[in-house]
Amino acid sequence: MSQKRVYLFGNGKAEGNAKMREELGGKGANLAEMNLIGVPVPPGFTITTDCCNEYVMAAVKHIEVLMNSKFGDKENPLLVSVRSGARASMPGMMDTILNLGLNDEVAEGMVKKTNNPHFVYDSYRRFVQMYGDVVLEMKPVNKTDIDPFEEIIEKVKKESGVVLDKDLSVDDLKKLVVLFKAAIKERTGKDFPNDPIEQLWGAICAVFRSWMNERAILYRKMEGRDGNGIR
Repeated sequence: MSQKRVYLFGNGKAEGNAKMREELGGKGANLAEMNLIGVPVPPGFTITTDCCNEYVMAAVKHIEVLMNSKFGDKENPLLVSVRSGARASMPGMMDTILNLGLNDEVAEGMVKKTNNPHFVYDSYRRFVQMYGDVVLEMKPVNKTDIDPFEEIIEKVKKESGVVLDKDLSVDDLKKLVVLFKAAIKERTGKDFPNDPIEQLWGAICAVFRSWMNERAILYRKMEGRDGNGIR
């Protein structure tokens, strides 16, 4: 018998319950339980977490084969980008994350492979900055505030006596990675994830979430588009 992948709920009945968080996720399990105890919630269905994991991981394996590299591997790492898309073009409105899969060990592996530490650590600090902004929502509080990551960059440039980002040394870039992670922890209360799979799931959720960010909502309103990205 094939594994059950979709659990139905509605009209006081549910195929799941509150104890099935591992299979249904927190919201799915709670919705099922609410039906069972008589809370009047609209009917629906929950796709299992295993199903989601299976499809995403199968896709990652496919890329690994084509690229002859492995996600999270120290010797021959695969890096990916997580990008958004809509039915209609929304240039610059939704968020993107590049170089996902980098961590301290992968970065050192890439240095050995490319013999270009400046490129590797510039990519690494940019990834931490993008992830902190998009996924962990470490953003300026209002439009007049300086970007917290740019503030750190300016401080390091001043300490190193350089004007342009491209003139930062490898040690400066490594320092930025450390300072960025520390700032993320201080400002958000969350650690920057080192596990590439955790990074991937965080990025996927954040890119979907960016559909409802202020830029995207304003753009759709100005263009006369509905919530599905079509006229």
